[in-house]
Amino acid sequence: MNEGLQLLKERRSIRAYTGQPVAREVLEDIVDFGRLAATAMNEQPWEFVVVTDKAMLRKLPELTGHAQFIATAAACILVICKPTVHFLEDGSAASEHILLAAHAHGLGACWVAGEKEGYADAIRQFVGAPEGYRLICLIPVGYPAEAPGVEKRSLGEVLHWETYAHRQL
Repeated sequence: MNEGLQLLKERRSIRAYTGQPVAREVLEDIVDFGRLAATAMNEQPWEFVVVTDKAMLRKLPELTGHAQFIATAAACILVICKPTVHFLEDGSAASEHILLAAHAHGLGACWVAGEKEGYADAIRQFVGAPEGYRLICLIPVGYPAEAPGVEKRSLGEVLHWETYAHRQL
């Protein structure tokens, strides 16, 4: 199987990190992949805030009320979008690119919800993003201290042909 396709099949959410720092150049490369994601009408509404300061990393879980593992990550990438028509779709595409790029670099990462959560505005304010901008998600990144084997639903359970009711492979 093609190496890129294998990467897509192997990526999993990582919530435990070794504490080893990640080089700035690697973080920039990961964000660059987010920047290159598909976007409706080429709007590119995204902005990315990379948090590496340990005190700030400890504060993020306090603001979310969960996701304590953010505090132990080497960095946390916040995907923030201008409020365009398709900001959620565009920001989600950029976020997935970031998750895959982190995995390609041998790093672990995890999507932590933003947009529809009550803490989204507090996080936006915490990092100084402009009023009205929307937090798509937080993505803690670091060297993995775990290798989860989370089972995914089978293709036969999720694939439908022509209509929802038809499930033959």
